[in-house]
Amino acid sequence: MLKVISRPAVKLVERYLPDPYIFVLLLTVIAAAAAIAVERQTPLAVLRFWGDGFWNLLTFSMQMLLVLVTGFMLASSPPVKRLLRRLAGLARNAGAAIVLVTLVSLAASWINWGFGLVVGALFAKELAKQIRVDYRLLVASAYSGFVVWHGGLAGSVPLTIATEGHFSVEQIGVIGTSETIFSLFNLAIVLALFVAVPLFNRMMLPDEKDSVFIDPSLLEDDDDQRVRISRPAERLENSMTLAWLVGIPGLLFLVDHFVLQGGGLNLNVVNFLFLFLAIVLHRTPRSLLESLQEAIKGGAGIVIQFPFYAGIMAIMVQSGLAETLSQALVSLATETTLPFWTFISAGIVNIFVPSGGGQWAVQAPVMLPAAEALGVDVPRVAMAVAWGDAWTNLLQPFWALPVLGIAGLKAKDIMGFCLVQLLLTGIIIALGLTFL
Repeated sequence: MLKVISRPAVKLVERYLPDPYIFVLLLTVIAAAAAIAVERQTPLAVLRFWGDGFWNLLTFSMQMLLVLVTGFMLASSPPVKRLLRRLAGLARNAGAAIVLVTLVSLAASWINWGFGLVVGALFAKELAKQIRVDYRLLVASAYSGFVVWHGGLAGSVPLTIATEGHFSVEQIGVIGTSETIFSLFNLAIVLALFVAVPLFNRMMLPDEKDSVFIDPSLLEDDDDQRVRISRPAERLENSMTLAWLVGIPGLLFLVDHFVLQGGGLNLNVVNFLFLFLAIVLHRTPRSLLESLQEAIKGGAGIVIQFPFYAGIMAIMVQSGLAETLSQALVSLATETTLPFWTFISAGIVNIFVPSGGGQWAVQAPVMLPAAEALGVDVPRVAMAVAWGDAWTNLLQPFWALPVLGIAGLKAKDIMGFCLVQLLLTGIIIALGLTFL
């Protein structure tokens, strides 16, 4: 049945979904028009919101670019390539490849979202080298595992409200992760998705005549060639000693960070880990730089699009449009249905404000008083925002850009399959938030 449903969804998306750059331009126009029409903002005010906020995601943009680049460099190192090749060997057919890449992506995304995005995409490429399988669905399966990230160890919302001094601490206090990430209802949702998402992906596997395959030779890296050294500078470029003199201290710093300082895993730490592991495992600066040249090709979308999303977020937040949208949906809620409507509103807001922490800052002032007035459990409402934020990432190409850059595909290639997952996972998450 899912195979039948996914076929028109894929064709619909392939035909009508524009390039992510066109998508972000359309969202910019829609957000600006809505701010003028709904919030009665003047065009000049909206223009200023947009322009002033346009560069607010520069740090995050660089972090996301480094997620792609450092992850690619690490995966292209000889030891990691051998590991991925061996793990991919566990899949004996196309169906097994789809299930395996989904499970790996789910597990990695639950640990850390940046880690999950890179590992899933790289593993999909390795599987495509060994198994004849629809490449679009394989990459879509790798991306679909991202849906669990906000219910996992690096979830922005639950970690924010578990931190002393967070912006709403006077209203709700500090809420530990035992009530959010490790609560029974959240773990049940995560477990259900670990079962359902691989199963749904497997059931969408197209027939041979409808499948799109990729030539494995296009995914192969050039074999390392022995470099003839004729200049002193080339000795430095091919010096394993120099690479390790810098790479090993970098890894020792991470040991100190985790073991002695008790530090956690965040995006900067993930990028630091990927980079210095890549430095050590490539063994020579030349090998690392050759990998960098290949990795950077997939980063164009991140560089050009993320500033536009920062501008959209500024319009949504500063005009009051995000708050109005949230209030409109919450007004429909009762004590039983508030988590559901919170989830839906968060999913809609996420299309325009694709940032977990930023979205909580927008929605918390609306959702927390509603939860208090209706007597609803605050941790459940907070996780409803978290899950709504993660859920519509299956439709929003913002987070897919690193995956698409690594895989060499366009958004329209995978979003048809992701659209089916959006509908099915939405039902599971909504039921879990409402009735568990």
